[in-house]
Amino acid sequence: MKNIIISIAITATTLLACNNGVKNGEENKKDDTIKVDNSIMKDTATLINNTNTKVDGAMQEMISQYLKIKNALSNDNGKEAANAANTFVTSMDKMETTSLTGDEKKAWDDLSDDAKEMAEHIAKNAGKLEHQREHFDMLSNDMYDMVKAFGAGQPLYKEFCPMYNDNKGAIWLSETKEIKNPYLGTKMLTCGSVKEEIN
Repeated sequence: MKNIIISIAITATTLLACNNGVKNGEENKKDDTIKVDNSIMKDTATLINNTNTKVDGAMQEMISQYLKIKNALSNDNGKEAANAANTFVTSMDKMETTSLTGDEKKAWDDLSDDAKEMAEHIAKNAGKLEHQREHFDMLSNDMYDMVKAFGAGQPLYKEFCPMYNDNKGAIWLSETKEIKNPYLGTKMLTCGSVKEEIN
């Protein structure tokens, strides 16, 4: 009887050890597969990022300068807005259009000339806040469309002032949810609301 119990115990132990060996082997195979898949995903992401580096870099610089214009107008500082607008125009020339698809090229062509013109008006009118704000309104619409077409590389918020332009309202893009109104400036800095989060 003891021999039978010992034999059963040995058999059970052997089977258990074999099953664990198979399971460990399977787990190792799964781990190898995951590693391969992750490396493929990383390579693909790198390829995509390398392809769009110039586009992303140019867009990020344009967005950075746009936000500086917005913040300067929020603080009623026409000179800083003009300086940022000059840099914005320069950053537009860095857009690598040869890597754009047909639709992207059309979007860029449709929006870039108008955006550049609006930024140039802001740059040339450092002493005329209201004039700068009129052109910032149009620039904001162009920037919103550009961000939708090319991405932003950062979270942005589409915000809205209902009182600007005789209560017709106007949008702007912001890096924060906090309202700092570029159209009404320090008179009514917190007038407005967030309409959309853009990722």
